[in-house]
Amino acid sequence: MSDTPEVDGPVRLDDQLCFALYAAARAVTNAYREGLSALGLTYPQYVTLLALWERDGVGVGELGGRLHLDSGTLSPLLKRLEACGLIERRRSLRDERRVLIHLTEAGNALRGPVAQVQCEAAAHVGLAPDEIAVLRGLARRLTDTVQEQGGRASSTSPEGGPPEAPADE
Repeated sequence: MSDTPEVDGPVRLDDQLCFALYAAARAVTNAYREGLSALGLTYPQYVTLLALWERDGVGVGELGGRLHLDSGTLSPLLKRLEACGLIERRRSLRDERRVLIHLTEAGNALRGPVAQVQCEAAAHVGLAPDEIAVLRGLARRLTDTVQEQGGRASSTSPEGGPPEAPADE
């Protein structure tokens, strides 16, 4: 007989959406780890390069917004990429107060090898393309909704009552 009471309701770990998302994010990130490591990249460096391949020469603030990173996290990340010779920081010619992030030739050269890592990681996901599209859309919607609410957890359900226990996910 255990002195620990049985946990019931929304306190259960397996009923938490945040934990399911956390575990899934770790699993997917780990699927990239070996391939990225062989290229000398971490996952945050990889997504930074992805953003720069989409739009090179962006300001630090814009890049941070795109990556959902604050300057305290982004600055050391950019320093490491710069030290690796993958990016360079340049003052804007129009406004010298702005620092723009540009890919170097070496940074651009990683596009092909990174595409191979993406293919290898995708093989580990085990979802059909339509399932991936639905999941990605839900994740983006969830991110937008939580950010619009300032990241605060609601203490009531949408109907104004107590929070509902999560449905079976």
